[in-house]
Amino acid sequence: MLLIHPPAAKVCEPPAGLAHLAGTLRAHGVSCTVFDANLEGLLFLMTTARPAGDPWSRRACRTMAANLAGLRSPQLYTNPARYQRAVADLNHLLEIAGRRHRLAVNLANYQDEMLSPLKSGDLLQAARQPQGNIFFPWFSSRLSEILAEKSPAFVGFSLTYLSQAMTTFAMIGYIKEQYPGLPVILGGSLLTSWMRNPAWRDPFAGYVDHLVAGQGELPLLSLLGIQDRGHRRPDYSGLPRDAYLAPGFILPYAASAGCSWRKCSFCPETAEESPYFALSVETALEDIRWLAAETSPVLLHFLDNALSPAMMRAMIGANLNIPWYGFARITPALTDLDFCRGLRRSGCRMLKLGIESGDQAVLDTMGKGIDLDMVSRALTALKAAGIAAYVYLLFGTPAESLAEARKTLDFVVRHRTAITFLNLAVFNMPICSSEAASLQTGGFYEGDLSLYTNFIHPLGWDRKEVRRFLDQEFRRHPQVTPILRRDPPLFTSNHAPFFC
Repeated sequence: MLLIHPPAAKVCEPPAGLAHLAGTLRAHGVSCTVFDANLEGLLFLMTTARPAGDPWSRRACRTMAANLAGLRSPQLYTNPARYQRAVADLNHLLEIAGRRHRLAVNLANYQDEMLSPLKSGDLLQAARQPQGNIFFPWFSSRLSEILAEKSPAFVGFSLTYLSQAMTTFAMIGYIKEQYPGLPVILGGSLLTSWMRNPAWRDPFAGYVDHLVAGQGELPLLSLLGIQDRGHRRPDYSGLPRDAYLAPGFILPYAASAGCSWRKCSFCPETAEESPYFALSVETALEDIRWLAAETSPVLLHFLDNALSPAMMRAMIGANLNIPWYGFARITPALTDLDFCRGLRRSGCRMLKLGIESGDQAVLDTMGKGIDLDMVSRALTALKAAGIAAYVYLLFGTPAESLAEARKTLDFVVRHRTAITFLNLAVFNMPICSSEAASLQTGGFYEGDLSLYTNFIHPLGWDRKEVRRFLDQEFRRHPQVTPILRRDPPLFTSNHAPFFC
């Protein structure tokens, strides 16, 4: 089986989903090749970009090799200004390449000015005309080479982000055109969200032979007629471990799938009723030890929606000697300074925290299940322990108005010394949300595959007003602006631990 991670997405760590699939398939005796087409494809665009006549473009081309080497070296991360220039120059090369195809391509995204990944008809057009894709000169050659060498019985694509959709279907179209008898499997979290919409009707027949929602291990084994023999650890062999844009190998690992809370009204996990599953902490630690011995990571990235307190306690006693970070839910454990100091000794460099709002009534209406006093004590304890806090805030939810948004701004200002990084988002109403039934809704993004719906805000706090507040008031606050400027451009939280 050939498993493909298509362009375009961030290129700082290997595709964990495909490593999980590869580990399961190989443990059951199935030959498996994992192809990180995202990494290769974006490097292809950078190396083949033709410079425009301006000084920036000429410099970006001239320094490309040095900038790639710099992002793969720890030294660059000791100098934020040099780091930002290297990222900007490499990103500029992608922008140059994209403009010639009427695309907005960068190190974190891919947007087509003419075609939408939210319209199944546009995705099918991309499949019918693969030669129109910016990556076609590269992927047509590479796919032919790999298929000739490996002769797989199936080709599987992992579609995780909207930014991957157009190229995914262009690659599928090429395979169906050149290898019409080769079955194509499509899975990934974006496809899962599409398929869990009650209005879903498969529009991809004729191009995709098998659609897989949710965790793909069991469906793939079933397709191959193999009985599952239990948990298998991920397998990152065959991936170019030293080619990612990071100062060493980042090991992605998930100790759980789904969300254990599943009560937040704003969350797609709640709307889609995604199941929750967690490995035992003993199994997770055994996996991590084995993988660390194999890969010698400079950083362990937990992919869980939220690390459980039990998993964090296990990390404290594990003596892994690996720096790590991940999402955590605010719980009483994080208000305990001794607990936080134990996390720091275990290697914890940063925790990502979904605080969402600085107004208690808004949090309660969301069903977030946290109180601001506990949040304050947790931020204080993390700061004292030396753990960076990457805080996520959400604006424009149905319970929030300008007054509540200003309370969030006040909360950030009061805790500015304990908040290391900030992520600001404008609320999108999941199309399947139970909240949507009580509000006047309408089109959001045009397309039959849209995951969100527009709504008339009950307090008049529409998206335009939210954005005006964020741009003109929140981001310009003199005690908030320095926090926002710390965020690594484009790579954001994926590189942030290297600056803690």
